[in-house]
Amino acid sequence: MHVTALLAGSFLLLFVLLDAFQTIILPRRPVGRLRITRLFFLVTWYPWTLLAGRLPARRSREQFYSIYGPLALLLLFICWALLIVLAYGLIFMGLKASLVDPTHPRSWLDLLHSCLYVSGTTLFTLGLGDVQPNGNIARSLIVMEAGTGLGFVALVIGYVPVLYNAFSNREISVALLDARAGSPPTAGELLTRHNFSGGHEALSALLSEWERWAAGMLETHISYPILCYYRSQHDNQSWLSAITAILDTCSLLITTVEGPSTRQAQLTFAVARHVLVDLGHVFHRETKEQKYRENPASRLSDQEFGELCQLLGESGFSLCSSADTRSRLSAIRKLYEPHAQSLADYLHLDLPQWTPPPPDPNKKPDGWKTVAGLRSPNAAADRLKVHVSLRSTASQLSDEENHPF
Repeated sequence: MHVTALLAGSFLLLFVLLDAFQTIILPRRPVGRLRITRLFFLVTWYPWTLLAGRLPARRSREQFYSIYGPLALLLLFICWALLIVLAYGLIFMGLKASLVDPTHPRSWLDLLHSCLYVSGTTLFTLGLGDVQPNGNIARSLIVMEAGTGLGFVALVIGYVPVLYNAFSNREISVALLDARAGSPPTAGELLTRHNFSGGHEALSALLSEWERWAAGMLETHISYPILCYYRSQHDNQSWLSAITAILDTCSLLITTVEGPSTRQAQLTFAVARHVLVDLGHVFHRETKEQKYRENPASRLSDQEFGELCQLLGESGFSLCSSADTRSRLSAIRKLYEPHAQSLADYLHLDLPQWTPPPPDPNKKPDGWKTVAGLRSPNAAADRLKVHVSLRSTASQLSDEENHPF
């Protein structure tokens, strides 16, 4: 019994410390399927999605999903702490560490309770002193566990700011895309909003920023996959829809739209696709990706492709007249769409369309379009009329005050 407890406690302690090292400290993609963090997300994420699916309103579901990321982080810390307490408790019991316990445990179950109590008070550095170590082995274990507890607290304190800093940097670019590609973002809207003098230069600069954004995702979200569960501030925005819209835009610039932005589109496409592929490996989505590769979902029908080309042509873009443009676009889409669709299914996020949806009279007008409309001649004239009318009214009121009769 004591040997079994010693072996189980030692293995569990190494298992927990290795998992915490891979999750917090190691700046690489965690490997192995039998990891505590991975098992924790498997056990908690799927029941959470089932509960969210029972909510009828989309806004309520998104709010429920947004709670999971921060809550899972706290529960993961609690899970690690409880397993460390259990591991040291089993080691105390396995080594027959001599403890001065006023309760005088008689059975092995009472002894286990005492060992777990000592382990818990030591890990959290309470130091109550009612159960004291008596012997060199027990004292050495007490010191080791106290040091483990201090190191664990230090890692947690340093881990949380790193996560939220990475989340904040991610969401800044996602929020900035709202005025450039709509909400939710679409490739058609992103291109049409760059149909001005110098638009290609601005588009190349934007894609360059997203190339760096994608490189940042490789640095942070591969090392800390829990960030993928963190939702954006607004329901119509998400990191997955943003990166997919950017990939759609790069695909059009590479295969369909002629212009000087093609080179930057190729660079951004390569890094952004790398993000989706690596995250698919992190969440072990290879089987789903193969399914979507064999039976791709229709995100862009022939009719929608014709409407997209018409929209881009009316916006002033030069389109490639080659007969195989459609097939080349379909070929490049197969390089990233299966990965995006697989992640969307797992995280319960929506992928963007290719063209902006028709205006809904029941919704507020897009903020960017409202501001852009103020630059039109009609809007300027209307504002001038309102200004003149207000000034005339003010003059009339002033005259009435000076000459009341």
